Amino acid sequence: MVLKELCLLRGVSGDEGRVRDFIRERVEKHATRVWTDPIGNLLAFKKGTEGKRHVLLAAHMDEVGFMVLGVNDNGLLSYEPVGGIDARVVVSKPVLVGDGEAPGVIGAKAIHLQSRAEFEKVLKHSDLYIDIGASTKEEAEKLVKPGDYVSFRSDWHEFGEGLVKAKALDDRVGCMTLMSLLENDYACDITCAFTVQEEIGLRGAACVGHSVAADEALILEGTTANDLGDVPSHLRVCRVGQGVAVSFMDRASVSSRPVWQKLRDVAVEEDIPWQFKQSVSGGNDAGEIQLARDGVPTGVLSVPCRNIHSGSSVAAFSDIEAQYRLADSYLRRQ
Repeated sequence: MVLKELCLLRGVSGDEGRVRDFIRERVEKHATRVWTDPIGNLLAFKKGTEGKRHVLLAAHMDEVGFMVLGVNDNGLLSYEPVGGIDARVVVSKPVLVGDGEAPGVIGAKAIHLQSRAEFEKVLKHSDLYIDIGASTKEEAEKLVKPGDYVSFRSDWHEFGEGLVKAKALDDRVGCMTLMSLLENDYACDITCAFTVQEEIGLRGAACVGHSVAADEALILEGTTANDLGDVPSHLRVCRVGQGVAVSFMDRASVSSRPVWQKLRDVAVEEDIPWQFKQSVSGGNDAGEIQLARDGVPTGVLSVPCRNIHSGSSVAAFSDIEAQYRLADSYLRRQ
């Protein structure tokens, strides 16, 4: 399964090469032209049968993770998060460090040794460390060095009624959808941009927006669901298993009204499961792409994910299929 292979690849922001190579090998035979730009984005252009319009589609290759800042005398590693990661979800989680994939575990001061004040304090990443099994600085430096990337070590697990647990579902789901769309023929020209460094500031998208002259753009992503527990219904961003989420605004962009209205209409007419993204939260590559050149009309299609930005994100296969179906149906009406 392509999505499983994508999620198991390591690709923290700035270190997307493994993901890029995997995608390029599989899309070259379907595209008119494939290239990598200086910042590392992979772009695949496919000429349409009529070519009257040009649609840019984007999904980011990078995932959240960590970077080693230093090696301490006791062999433990200090680190910095790469992207938005809640420190409370990483304690005791297994990781892989550096190109040599040294196994490690993120640790904190044992609960038995914490004072009441320490126990009640919200953890910060600066309170934590990475243990790679080394007892001295010299021993650790044989395995890793400052600047090494650190990724979650997470397996792929299918469970429940059509659910999957994996790391990097944000945004390998979007990458897989783009790969599938490139296999099809459309009247319009399409450029599929597999972007880098989205999780640390939409950096790859800023370059794509200025280098690709498109009539409009669709961003395909994974977004937080927030649909569990006692969360009031109006605060649930979207719900897993209820279809692809159409966004009209988030913290980085406001979707073009004609675009999101057409996406909604196509979903209804084609009987594609869909929902509105109910909360103004998060951000994605649309924030930079819509500002490029003279401005680009932009829409966003999101797959709801629980536990996003962790090693155990959860999504529904039916929502991933709905994202593909709506993007495909939308392109066929260009």
